[in-house]
Amino acid sequence: MKHVYRPLLRSLIALVLCVGMSGAGARQAPDVPGVGVVVRPAQSQLDEESFQTRLVTRALASLGYAIEPTMRTPYAEAHQAVASGEATFLADHWDPLHAPFFDAAGGVTRLSMGGTLTDQAVQGYLIDRKSAEALGIRDLGQLREARLARLFDTDGDGKADLAGCNPGWGCRQIIDHQLAAFDLTDTVTHHHGPYEALIEQVIERHRKGRPVLFYTWTPYWVSSVLVPGRDVIWLTVPFSSRPGDTDRSRTALPDGTDYGFALNTIRILVNRRFAEAHPDAMTLFRLMRLPARDISAQNLRMHHGESSEADVERHVSEWIAQHRVTWEGWLQQARAAAP
Repeated sequence: MKHVYRPLLRSLIALVLCVGMSGAGARQAPDVPGVGVVVRPAQSQLDEESFQTRLVTRALASLGYAIEPTMRTPYAEAHQAVASGEATFLADHWDPLHAPFFDAAGGVTRLSMGGTLTDQAVQGYLIDRKSAEALGIRDLGQLREARLARLFDTDGDGKADLAGCNPGWGCRQIIDHQLAAFDLTDTVTHHHGPYEALIEQVIERHRKGRPVLFYTWTPYWVSSVLVPGRDVIWLTVPFSSRPGDTDRSRTALPDGTDYGFALNTIRILVNRRFAEAHPDAMTLFRLMRLPARDISAQNLRMHHGESSEADVERHVSEWIAQHRVTWEGWLQQARAAAP
């Protein structure tokens, strides 16, 4: 009879162990509500956005989500990918700059929006301080005067050369529109990307003491190298003008200064179905905040050579370590929102 009951006893022990392990898993589940769910980030081809993207994916991984490799694609395509579910989120939606991409991808019927990841994102046109002070140039519209425009001519055609945006970026269309609206097409040429190469040429010209005219934005490393107020100045524009006739065309800042681009908020763009199914992740997306100065500082480290995947992952780890209480608070509130 011993031999008859021995297999039964082993089965009962295994069953008890299984139940115990299931119970342990159930107790752990609230800490990792994303277990079994795969997410895929989308990101533009701008390497400096990797910091934001990886900070978000690190938080999602802490909630148990499995992270697929990042989809690198232009902004318009990234919005479409998130809307279709091919990607799960985009950590760098600029509001209102990317509004046309948002609308074209289906708007609120297919997309949801996190909170303010980064605010006070400024962009616009700049020239070297020396030229601004010597000739009294403060507004882009002054470059209608051929005498002033020729100062920024780098290719010998008599027109100012503006280092501008990559094709596929929201600013490309706006700059082209504004040059026409401000009657500058006869005196200013908009040079399109790759932006990194264009801005390196600008920095080299400035280093040699030559006049420069360029577009940039914050947060980004450029303003840590060509510092507004010290090396360069922002140019105002003659009036607010953006493609389309909507409230989004109003570009003046709260103090009335108009650089041609509205003050932007960077948000996390999310696939709507995913957002509705995973309130813990959406709570996280609404809570996460990343100061613009921290992005600019990290981007400058990349510019100085710390740009490998391992470098960026180390930067993310360092940021989390420096903001541990905030980080754990985000995760705790996200877990509490899990169904």
